[in-house]
Amino acid sequence: MAGKATNINRVVLTGNLTQDPDLRSLPSGSSVCKLRVACNTARKEASGEWGTKPNYFDVSVWGGQGEACAKFLRKGRPVAIDGRLDWREWETPEKEKRQATEIVAEQVQFLNERGETEAIPEDYEDAAEFQPVPVAAGAGLTGADDDIPF
Repeated sequence: MAGKATNINRVVLTGNLTQDPDLRSLPSGSSVCKLRVACNTARKEASGEWGTKPNYFDVSVWGGQGEACAKFLRKGRPVAIDGRLDWREWETPEKEKRQATEIVAEQVQFLNERGETEAIPEDYEDAAEFQPVPVAAGAGLTGADDDIPF
């Protein structure tokens, strides 16, 4: 064997927020913003016709970028996310095992209704944290607004 395989944990998606962002401050002083993103996938129905199936993803955005998400984003807004998957497991006080998989965003790009990038206002103090996420034109967009599952 010539070398060790490299693991890749990368997620790039576009979708729409299904609820307003939820910003929380941690005792450490850090802040985290929770987003819920819907992304439609085309699939063939039993009838043979093509339809869409919504997929829902939980996203965590840390620090100043998360604070900007809470300030400028609202339910229904299209976004592009570039990040990684994070899986965690815990036990409830009732001794039940729970698991969750979420996307930890490294970059969030605000999109307008046509899927085009919108800039963060220049006077926003953490605007430098926002760099464009490379997203192909129309990637993840499946059509008209009536395809959005909310």
